[in-house]
Amino acid sequence: MSRFSHFLGLDWSGAKGKRQKGIALALADAAGGPPVLVENKGGWGRNEVLAILRDSLPADTLVGMDLGISLPFADCGAFFPGWSESPATARDLWAKIDAICADDPNLEASCFIDHPDIAPFYRRDGGREGHLFRCDGATHGSGRFRVTEGAQASIGCKPTSNFNLVGAAQVGKSSLTGMRMLHQLGSTASVWPIDPLPARGSVICEIYTTLAAIDAGRSASRSKIRDFDELNAALANLDSPPVTGKGAIDDHSSDALITAAWLRKVANDPQIWAPKGLTPQLAQTEGWTFGAL
Repeated sequence: MSRFSHFLGLDWSGAKGKRQKGIALALADAAGGPPVLVENKGGWGRNEVLAILRDSLPADTLVGMDLGISLPFADCGAFFPGWSESPATARDLWAKIDAICADDPNLEASCFIDHPDIAPFYRRDGGREGHLFRCDGATHGSGRFRVTEGAQASIGCKPTSNFNLVGAAQVGKSSLTGMRMLHQLGSTASVWPIDPLPARGSVICEIYTTLAAIDAGRSASRSKIRDFDELNAALANLDSPPVTGKGAIDDHSSDALITAAWLRKVANDPQIWAPKGLTPQLAQTEGWTFGAL
């Protein structure tokens, strides 16, 4: 019997605005059946998703959110080395982001990346790369990475730094907005591995949709699915019944559906909750990506 009753795949977005077309939610029941999209007329806003996670989740739901739950720490011994107000833990980081961005609407995070002490660590649009984007002065163009992103790369993924805010593959903006939401959730749900896995209750974890796609028989370069036939072939590889539909489907919806089915398939594997690279200090500072072994 599964520890969880439901599995929610959540494709997140860091875009500006009240609603984001990049947000999609899909729910899978532990009892079986195909994953189901959670529809919202007009699209989802981040505050609406916050309300669902806070008030409307089925009991004992495992939520996989496609974002980074923290920033690099281990590489330089701090999130923002040299800044006297650099937070000491991931939860402190969430609180700092939310406080600085109190005047940003819709859980946006513009005030954080524009902060004079923080902006130098980021690569931003318009060719604006802060002089601390690479904390050790190295010439590595990809910037700083968490330990878990190294684990992602070893599986065949191509992660980007959470300090990078440029390009279609960047997750920096969605990660910052997601960290605001996690702070505002408070103790509503545990956030693994920052919180130990509890015996009961809902749990939120960071996921990388490419990991789910690889387990569903796709390659990292073909992780995005935009066709119902391909979606159902991937779901079959995750031991899931097919969803109803023909023709095109947007990749945000397919990511959420695949993730929900994947979480249901792998959640009872004890190895996935104990990746070899995860230490207690990393759990408290950088966090980890569920499934990055």
